Amino acid sequence: MSLRSIEICAGAGGQALGLEQAGFEHVALVEIEPPACATLRLNRPTWNVIEGDVHKFSASPYKGRIDLLAGGVPCPPFSVAGKQLGADDERDLFPEALRLVAECNPRAVMIENVRGIFYPKFAAYRESILDRLHAMGYETWWRIVQASDYGVSQLRPRAILVGIKQPWAQSFTWPEPHPGDAPTVGELLHDAMAANGWEGADAWAEHADGVAPTLVGGSKKHGGADLGPTRARNAWAQLGVDGRGIVEEAPAPGFEGSPRLTVGMAALVQGFPADWKFSGRKTAAYRQVGNAFPPPVARAVGKAIREALDAGQ
Repeated sequence: MSLRSIEICAGAGGQALGLEQAGFEHVALVEIEPPACATLRLNRPTWNVIEGDVHKFSASPYKGRIDLLAGGVPCPPFSVAGKQLGADDERDLFPEALRLVAECNPRAVMIENVRGIFYPKFAAYRESILDRLHAMGYETWWRIVQASDYGVSQLRPRAILVGIKQPWAQSFTWPEPHPGDAPTVGELLHDAMAANGWEGADAWAEHADGVAPTLVGGSKKHGGADLGPTRARNAWAQLGVDGRGIVEEAPAPGFEGSPRLTVGMAALVQGFPADWKFSGRKTAAYRQVGNAFPPPVARAVGKAIREALDAGQ
């Protein structure tokens, strides 16, 4: 039996897809960016995609009908790449997430953010979030999770907050990490690199023998279709990838040098299945990929939440 969920800040569907695979049925997905909404509708025409600002969304009509409220709230307020204004950043949507939890009273909550929220300067803010959840009857767990521990060919550390009410909370355990299961970038992307007949794909794949650094999607104001700042591009270079930009096609026969990724290749690195399509032009599509929550991580944590909810019934 499917469990029902609401997702906010749904983006291109990374978390939503993983939770779907874990057995959750989305009754509403809220996302403000039109290209991301188009991606959600393109891949899942039956999903109830609500295009708009989370501030204007009410979960009250769903009260008593929701098992999980999930979302990846914006990371700039806590990101090392930003000004780290935390609660003083207008993009901080933790208050809205807590408002929605209060409105629909789900049995469980799952909120994802960057690991920067664990910096000491945000300790009081983290405690205020946990205090709110505890006051609403939730037991809470908050930890940093590496995507590569759950089969993703990328480090991508993320802070994941889980809240579950009793009696279900007593059955929750974090999913067991399996760092050895993540394929190397070469293993993952060999076929995609060879798709246009590039003779160097085998040698390239053998050299690309590690997992990728964290993909960086950029924002509307900053960052284009490249693989991130200098440190990230240097890490990509060690894997034989030119991180200075995204290209439309895989290398052609006769290509020499380090290849660049396509949007589709970046999506594979992020843990999306090959058949998940992204709407919009190259930069808009890559931004959706780079800002996504890897579906395999969402599936692993979602499955652990589902098992707790099933066990406590």
